[in-house]
Amino acid sequence: MLLASPEESLVLGARLAELVRPGDVIALSGPLGAGKTSIARGLLAALGLEEEAPSPSFAIVQPYDPPHVRFPVLHVDLYRIDDAGEAEELGLDDAREDSLLIVEWPERLGDEYWRDALWLSLELTPDGARVLTAKVPAAWRDRWLLT
Repeated sequence: MLLASPEESLVLGARLAELVRPGDVIALSGPLGAGKTSIARGLLAALGLEEEAPSPSFAIVQPYDPPHVRFPVLHVDLYRIDDAGEAEELGLDDAREDSLLIVEWPERLGDEYWRDALWLSLELTPDGARVLTAKVPAAWRDRWLLT
């Protein structure tokens, strides 16, 4: 899929909001500036968040709870995580029971940690567009509309 502009990344996020439910994980992978946070912002806005979601780069985990969003969401940025031991302290496994996890830089913990995640990889093109590739796990196959 080609995302020609940042606005298209926001629209993709909004479309994802129609499909997600608590317990899901969306892994957003790609280089700096690829549009990971734009997709997350579009998703969060479509779930009801009225203000613009900040990047969780420094906080690492940015939680959102009702009534600001339809159900609990954790927006996670693992860029500064060096090993899985650090991630355990974040409590992501427990949060997966009742929250949606939107995880930027998921590769910091390895593919195996996120094997049930909808994995969206973004690549920048020379003209500024983004190429999105999706790895769709079994739990998403009946919901994934973008194939």
